[in-house]
Amino acid sequence: MSNIRMRHWVIGGGTPVLLLVAWWFLSANSIDPFFPPLETIVVRFQELWLFDHFQSDVLLSLGNLFVGFAIAAVAGIVLGFVTALVPPVRWMIDPLIHFLRGIPPVALVPIFISLIGFGTQMRVTSIALAALFPTMIATVDGIRSVSSDLLDVTRVYRLTRRERVLNVLLPAATPQIFSGLQVSLQVAFIVMIASEMLGSSQGIGAMTLLAQQSFMTADMWAGILLLGVIGFLVNILFSLLKRRVLSWYIGSRRMARAA
Repeated sequence: MSNIRMRHWVIGGGTPVLLLVAWWFLSANSIDPFFPPLETIVVRFQELWLFDHFQSDVLLSLGNLFVGFAIAAVAGIVLGFVTALVPPVRWMIDPLIHFLRGIPPVALVPIFISLIGFGTQMRVTSIALAALFPTMIATVDGIRSVSSDLLDVTRVYRLTRRERVLNVLLPAATPQIFSGLQVSLQVAFIVMIASEMLGSSQGIGAMTLLAQQSFMTADMWAGILLLGVIGFLVNILFSLLKRRVLSWYIGSRRMARAA
């Protein structure tokens, strides 16, 4: 099994490297102003994102992303449990969820600009609300999918509501909750970029859009490259966290398949 996993990591990590190498050589002699050589883009990447704008823009964007995602994760899990366990709340919230989930997350940004104005509060609020629903819906589905036999056992042992939630429902729903969190993280990343492009003069998205509008093509490509790198690394880190937290679940599934 370890060999298969190692092969997966080698292929998954090697493909982007091969694409970058091919891009480097194929663009080496490019004179097209819209597609500069990768070497020029890498130089601008280093100058912009590792030095000049690292603290003022990169750290700002990442801070907004993680704060908004953290709010969405906590609120989504709590609201998911309340919605799943309290029928009157579910009856009231279900129509609202289905209405709001049909709205593209990026479309929420202009609304918050009108209501809150420009600034960090608007960006964090946009990220948090857009990323809320995937986690909340996954939490509700995870709780509803808990076996009725398991719930009967909790009643037989006379577990309190708190014990039932923390010791039975939460562990049983955790795999689906993490699937929702992964979707929420992707939505948060997209809305982070959109909120900076539409309502900010700071951040990676704003700097990338400004470079495009100013015809600084190498700077624009450097911004796109940075967004790709951040998205790739954040996804890897979350996958590692998910694997660590759900090690018991992954191990049980492997044993079940082996049996």
